[in-house]
Amino acid sequence: MSLFSPKRKKLYEGKAKILYEGPEPGTVITYFKDDTTAGNGAKKEQISGKGVINNAISAFLMAKLNEIGIPSHFIKKLNMREQLVAHVEMIPIEVVVRNIAAGSLVKRFGLEKGKALPRAIVEYYLKKDELNDPMVSEEHITAFGLASLPEIDEMYSLAMRINDYLSGMFLGVGLRLIDFKLEFGRQFLSEHEMRIIVADEISPDNCRLWDAKTGASLDKDIFRQGLGDLMTGYRDIAARLGVFPDTAGVGEAGGDILSMAEAVERAGANAALNKEAEGAAR
Repeated sequence: MSLFSPKRKKLYEGKAKILYEGPEPGTVITYFKDDTTAGNGAKKEQISGKGVINNAISAFLMAKLNEIGIPSHFIKKLNMREQLVAHVEMIPIEVVVRNIAAGSLVKRFGLEKGKALPRAIVEYYLKKDELNDPMVSEEHITAFGLASLPEIDEMYSLAMRINDYLSGMFLGVGLRLIDFKLEFGRQFLSEHEMRIIVADEISPDNCRLWDAKTGASLDKDIFRQGLGDLMTGYRDIAARLGVFPDTAGVGEAGGDILSMAEAVERAGANAALNKEAEGAAR
């Protein structure tokens, strides 16, 4: 059950989250849903417990970014499905950082899947579902008034710092960060002071993560490509990071915290199941 009244004001509902008015001015409550989509909503499914896992992983990663001086909207995790975040004015641009050839990059340029790129590539996409989130250039962004050049420079700089940090963190637990998506917002600290900060979420929903040894996908590609049970991959990632929400039989906001031993055991079992599923898909 939520910590707050069900009569609270809903501000926005997206494909994976609902935003509610926060308890204090300048705050928002983010509720993580179990809804899962791919192909801009062409494929939809409710996967029990996915919101719990994403809330836990995103809260963990956002808190880590805050700790190293990369500003994010994250304030604190409230319960299994909700977190308190700072209110920001969202910039309608998705910033995608690519380290390894995969997904649309392979299709657009005929690259070999899994090939390491000479350097990290940053791409920008207009956040507009009805247009299928088209790729845009800096010229489009500034010409259409979506963000200024200094703001683009700041988003790029933050994205590269986040990439360096997350790549090292994930590699330390046996995962390769193939690519990921970031969103940013403007936080108004006073009438004359504004800063660009990381917003939305960082989770397996918007990070491509492969097992460093086997190359098995542990992210949303499991759902996109029908490789097996999505939650086996998500639980594996959570366990490797030391975030252990047990989503078995999870209801609206339920779930228990696994012990370290239980999490490691479950992560091993999930990895084996995912490998079998990938073999069957091939």
